[in-house]
Amino acid sequence: MSHTLHRRGTEDNLQQDYIVFSMTAKGFNEVNSRHALQEFLRILDKYEHVNMGDMKTGGKFLVNKDQIINNVADTSIVHAVFSDRGQLRDALKELKEAELGVSVIVSGIVEHVEQACQDAGIDPHTVEYSVGIRGKLTRLPEDELLEITTMCGHGMVSQHLVRQMLLDLKRGKRTAQEAGEYLATPCVCGVFNPQRAQRLLEELAEVWCFDEV
Repeated sequence: MSHTLHRRGTEDNLQQDYIVFSMTAKGFNEVNSRHALQEFLRILDKYEHVNMGDMKTGGKFLVNKDQIINNVADTSIVHAVFSDRGQLRDALKELKEAELGVSVIVSGIVEHVEQACQDAGIDPHTVEYSVGIRGKLTRLPEDELLEITTMCGHGMVSQHLVRQMLLDLKRGKRTAQEAGEYLATPCVCGVFNPQRAQRLLEELAEVWCFDEV
């Protein structure tokens, strides 16, 4: 599963963006996996995170935590987003000890993820890399906007919504925190990082020019 693999950014602004998620394999360990996936979320919820969700129910900026956990199904894909490497490490350590029997995927800067796994006593068996975007690149928005929109791996956060949030921020209609959290709502999986979005919006608001403000 690679919908969290293609987040754009610099090594500096990706340092507080780590996604942990789990899913089962159809025909292998899917049946009666609901309780393991629920426990996965309960464990991650013990640690400081900036978003969490289940693609079937929504993220925490759409529904509350109890709804997310209670509605988990055998076919759910469940996620949590961390901004702190120490919290990531501790969560992975507890997941290892729990032995839930489901696959766990971590997205982030490779060296940081490998170190967190090593500290948690985990030896990753697979590493995937994003090779970038192919096709008509001229149809893409500016790189600065892609750093925000690609935090939703299914493309549900529109560049136009990001532009509107920037405009609202410059007009004083929203704070950067409010704008970041608002952008997280269309991402039903709960993998969008509103804190990173807030920081990126604050930086863009200083230099981004609109014809009319």
